[in-house]
Amino acid sequence: MSAPTRRGVLGAAAGIVAVAAAPADAQAATRHDAPWTASWSTAQTAPTAADPVASAGLTNATFRATVRLSAGGRVRLRYGHAFGTRPVLVGPVTAGGRPVTFGGEPQAWLAAGASLTSDPVGGLRVQSGYDLTVETRLPGPTGPLSFHRNTHASHWVDGVRTTSVFLLTGVDVSDARGPSVAVLGDSIAEGVGTPDDANLRWPDQLARRLPGGAVANLGISGNRLLLDDARFGHGGQARFDRDVLGLPGLRTLLVHLGVNDLQQPPSQTDPTLVLAGFRQLVVRAHDAGLRVVGGTITPFEGWVRWTPGLDVVREEINAVLRDGKVFDRLADFDAALRDPVHPARLLPAYDSGDHLHPNPAGHTALAAAVDRRHLL
Repeated sequence: MSAPTRRGVLGAAAGIVAVAAAPADAQAATRHDAPWTASWSTAQTAPTAADPVASAGLTNATFRATVRLSAGGRVRLRYGHAFGTRPVLVGPVTAGGRPVTFGGEPQAWLAAGASLTSDPVGGLRVQSGYDLTVETRLPGPTGPLSFHRNTHASHWVDGVRTTSVFLLTGVDVSDARGPSVAVLGDSIAEGVGTPDDANLRWPDQLARRLPGGAVANLGISGNRLLLDDARFGHGGQARFDRDVLGLPGLRTLLVHLGVNDLQQPPSQTDPTLVLAGFRQLVVRAHDAGLRVVGGTITPFEGWVRWTPGLDVVREEINAVLRDGKVFDRLADFDAALRDPVHPARLLPAYDSGDHLHPNPAGHTALAAAVDRRHLL
């Protein structure tokens, strides 16, 4: 299927409804301080030599991303260049086919290490579950681009498919009326184990259980709580301020990290260090007025780096989390996914096949394990 044809299919599947552009005076009358909330977000990493497009950057290219919004309303865009070393010219940009401006202009400079927020997109109002297509022209040459490596969704660079998102970090909406949640997670939150373009990641499924609510997925494959990694990005503690506190309208942080601290070399075998890392996230979140829901670490026996000793550490961490002395509330993801006959491994019906990542049914079980009352 050609890229233009596929884009047409994506638009039709999203249930896009044309919205008449408001007259200029009507637009001026609605320029109030809307309570913006992150409806879709992603977390950035720096490119490596294994990421040729992001490493080389783009010149006179158009990046087209289609993202599933968890909540609706008026729309604005956020761009970021967390790992950039020089400014990037962004624009012209369209969202849902509508022109996007930055301070009234069609282009703006995104500074290295900084963020860039658009004006509200004129004439565009969306509903929850809307598939918004954003086209971003990058005149370039940009140099290396900060990006999210794999969103498990189809995007396009000049008609060539990619699952990466370059520079675009978020879509905010004005009408979120339910809980607003950010998921600070790893590959399980990112969506590994679910098919591309299916929107079956457990944060997507959680959003569908929260009418009027918004869920920002900040999962990064391979991400750890304690340590940074050149490929998998800053650990949860190091990226907390940028990725979590930078979100508008946030009320709840949901933390699901830890399994990579155990299984990735160097393995963390001291449960007290992992628990201390969790407690520090809670302190910083509370300082920002956020409640914190934590998740237990899920089973992974059968994964290439699993050992009985690491499972003992996992169980020790989970036991303390269940005592209720770390997080404000707990989602027992371990209990939701484990095989009751063999609790060190995933229930076979929830196993994607690699014994670490859940399949779509497992992602459904994870979403169901989050008590909605803990998010209100």
